[in-house]
Amino acid sequence: MKMIRAGSEEFRKFFKLLLERHGKGLLEIDRRVGRIIEKVSRYGDRALVELTKKFDGVKIKAEALKVSEKEFIAAEDMVPDDVKKAMKTAMTRIKKYHLKFLRGSRVYSEKKGIFLGQGIRAVGTAGIYVPGGKASYPSSVFMNAIPARIAGVKKIIMCTPAPRGELNPYSLVAARLCGIDEVYRIGGAQAIAAMAFGTETVPRVDKIVGPGNIYVATAKRMVFGKVGIDMVAGPTEIVVVADSSANPIYIAADMLSQSEHDETASAILITNSEKIASQVKIEISAQIKKLKRSEIACKSLKNFGAVIITENIDEGIGIANQIAPEHLEIMVRNPMRIVSKVENAGAVFLGSYTPEVLGDYAAGPSHVLPTGGTARFSSVLSVDDFMKRISLIFYDRKEFLKVKKLLITLASIEGLDAHAKSAMVRK
Repeated sequence: MKMIRAGSEEFRKFFKLLLERHGKGLLEIDRRVGRIIEKVSRYGDRALVELTKKFDGVKIKAEALKVSEKEFIAAEDMVPDDVKKAMKTAMTRIKKYHLKFLRGSRVYSEKKGIFLGQGIRAVGTAGIYVPGGKASYPSSVFMNAIPARIAGVKKIIMCTPAPRGELNPYSLVAARLCGIDEVYRIGGAQAIAAMAFGTETVPRVDKIVGPGNIYVATAKRMVFGKVGIDMVAGPTEIVVVADSSANPIYIAADMLSQSEHDETASAILITNSEKIASQVKIEISAQIKKLKRSEIACKSLKNFGAVIITENIDEGIGIANQIAPEHLEIMVRNPMRIVSKVENAGAVFLGSYTPEVLGDYAAGPSHVLPTGGTARFSSVLSVDDFMKRISLIFYDRKEFLKVKKLLITLASIEGLDAHAKSAMVRK
């Protein structure tokens, strides 16, 4: 893992590499994904059966794409009671959080004869994508489905791949606990296309949410406009800003928690302490040897990991704002003093006992977060992502006549005489 001085030429090169880490080969990926989307939109279930055999190695009939009740019961039997209890506890915490941010319609009266407002309505149908390749994430079921259900979405479906025909029982149990209506054993770009366009078996949805690999992310980008999406997410990332008071054991463990996801994940420490920098490198070397996914973590840290040395913590926060990371941990003496300076991050974890893993499973906010610097303009998934705002407008005759001339004037200068006429005919 690189040790870099802030502001150096090496720092500038690393920063460029970081921003471009998931931009290689996009044209070819676009072509592949485009062909998949076209095939699914034209041939429906027939295409899903063919692509499932090609990518998941499973020969399946169209009627078996939907997970059966029998399979849900089998999954229930496979998941230990203590795991189910932990799932229910996490769900309770997540629900409690999202209920605090549920918004309703609002109307105000500007004056007698005028009222304006917004009607808040949930989308009708949501589709959740849950990964199932190198690892499976039942926690993603909670983080996507719970805010959708609280928002008032009437129907929620889920797509998840079943490599070699094997469905993850934990994801199925999580889906049942969340009240997801239907689950389909479909993965990759073809799952996104199926939810966007609908097939004979898979219903068309209004919005697609959930993380996935580059093919899933590309497919979501391509179908946007035909269907709503939450975001186009890339590889996961964590930035830890730490001073000399931080515990190097905790920092190393938190950096590795993201590095183990995949080879393109990024883990960065920003510190003004040379001692902490050295200790964290030593700790990572010791801890990584004990990980089941050590090979993945090693590649991630070698390619996209770094320790950045700064003059002071304020400079470190400035660099973190430039990176706009998915996860930002602040391990300094007084993190509450620093948090007001954070401008760009998906989620901020304050203090040594608020690790990123807490946000992944049980804190409450969704762990579906903007990546790749998109936290500059994008936000964490929430109930708002499943809601639409509808403008409400009412003028009585008296108040309309007061603005009639204004409407005619503005419509006329835009050359829209039918618009002007619409105002003129009202007396």
